[in-house]
Amino acid sequence: MTDDSPGQSNAPVVFGRRFAFSDTFRGLFREGMLLVEETAAYLDGDGRAESRDLARAASLTYATESMRLTTRLMQIASWLLLQRAVNEGEMTFEQAGAEKAKVRLRGFGTQTEGPNWAELPLRLRELIEHSVRLQERVIRLDDAMYNAAQAEEPAENPVSRQLGQLARAFGAGGE
Repeated sequence: MTDDSPGQSNAPVVFGRRFAFSDTFRGLFREGMLLVEETAAYLDGDGRAESRDLARAASLTYATESMRLTTRLMQIASWLLLQRAVNEGEMTFEQAGAEKAKVRLRGFGTQTEGPNWAELPLRLRELIEHSVRLQERVIRLDDAMYNAAQAEEPAENPVSRQLGQLARAFGAGGE
């Protein structure tokens, strides 16, 4: 059998793919979508009001970090939606892998101890920290799901490659 759903194959279980069909994944999905909603509500409401009271430097940090936060959450949400589409049979794992290439899960650094961090509203700092922890979990899951699939393919042996090059070089020169 070639079906990737749990319990449908005699092949070794790939943890990441199995996890994507689990209740734990559904919990992660709900957590991610709830965090997106909470963040949007905060930034459109209390966060807007709190940002007006900040000093100029802290206000710039607020703007920068809120943009990083929303970008990070949109990328996480995109990834979660792709995995849910696979779970619900709307996409194949391979199709999701191709679409996943458009999603950036890494590279949204946040200076949680840098200048002006302590001056940011507590709620914004909590949302940022929660999003970073969620991002780390999603990255680990992504690595388990997609890098495990690549690891199943045998890697090229560099020594064999060098020996092959030598054989071709000496074989070609001796003819």
